Amino acid sequence: MMQRFSWAIAIAIVTMTAVAAAQGLPSKGFTPPRTPWGDPDLQGVWPGTEMVGVPLQRQQQFGERNVLTEEEFQARVLQAQQTADEALSDFDVTTADTRNAGAVGSATSPPPHWLERGKPSRQASLIVDPPDGRQPAQVPEAQKRVADLQAARRGRGPADSYTDRSLYDRCVTRGVLGSILPVIYNNGNEIVQAPGLVAIRNEMIHETRIVPLDGRPHLTPSIKGYMGDSRGKWEGSTLVVETTNLNGRNGVGGNGGGTTSDRITLTERFTMLDMNTLQYEVTVDDPGTWSRPWTIAFPWKRDQSYGMFEYACHEGNYAMKNILTGARADEGPVAGHK
Repeated sequence: MMQRFSWAIAIAIVTMTAVAAAQGLPSKGFTPPRTPWGDPDLQGVWPGTEMVGVPLQRQQQFGERNVLTEEEFQARVLQAQQTADEALSDFDVTTADTRNAGAVGSATSPPPHWLERGKPSRQASLIVDPPDGRQPAQVPEAQKRVADLQAARRGRGPADSYTDRSLYDRCVTRGVLGSILPVIYNNGNEIVQAPGLVAIRNEMIHETRIVPLDGRPHLTPSIKGYMGDSRGKWEGSTLVVETTNLNGRNGVGGNGGGTTSDRITLTERFTMLDMNTLQYEVTVDDPGTWSRPWTIAFPWKRDQSYGMFEYACHEGNYAMKNILTGARADEGPVAGHK
């Protein structure tokens, strides 16, 4: 009886700890360490790998609840195991289904040893606000932008020019959030600090932002870029980073797909919950795309053994050459050639 009671207590403690982590609550009595110059010390390697598999938007069945029940969590555990088993299963190359070529987990996707899989999480979605965990409605300006883009592509093939391919395909950048949100691999993040500045390095396509903390103003609005212009400050033990001057050519999902307006502002908050957990939160405010600001939040886990490897993408950009060459071949014989 006592042994069963002890196990029940242990399970309850683990569950409460997991729920607290899913809600971004700091450990009781925790005080972040300090740098030699007195700032909260957030330095370290913080891969987001554990959150791979948590959807950006919440399934409607969960409503305004962002923490799974035990039954729902166990279903996610089972699904993760089935996915892992299927990825390692053998298939016959002569009969493999290639209709969804390139999709993660398909017969033509990257081999399983390339992929990173998170631990099943009790967090239902990465979006925590609005309360239903879903992106707000798009404004007419954004709807028109999408319609205009679709109209401009009518009559064109998928690869008439390199400009028909995404920034993802072209290995240019994933943007701020596309470099941070957990995806199939290269989920490393590193924070390095010095007096008056913070450097935030992403393994995904090797982006690095140098964030001044000295109160200097943002660049003039006429200067815009893929990663924007970041300025930081401390609010207690939380690092707050505001990024403006974005060019609107990246989206805000994993790998940076889609677009936004160039009036978007990202406000990130980095808060240590304990020595090995850093809560990442970002509010997306883009009046040219969504009807209200919305917020993503999820924990990063410290892992100093994690390798921040070079993200070479497609070296020499052979993929673009092959995509464009393949498109020309699909269009039929070229004049003067058989």
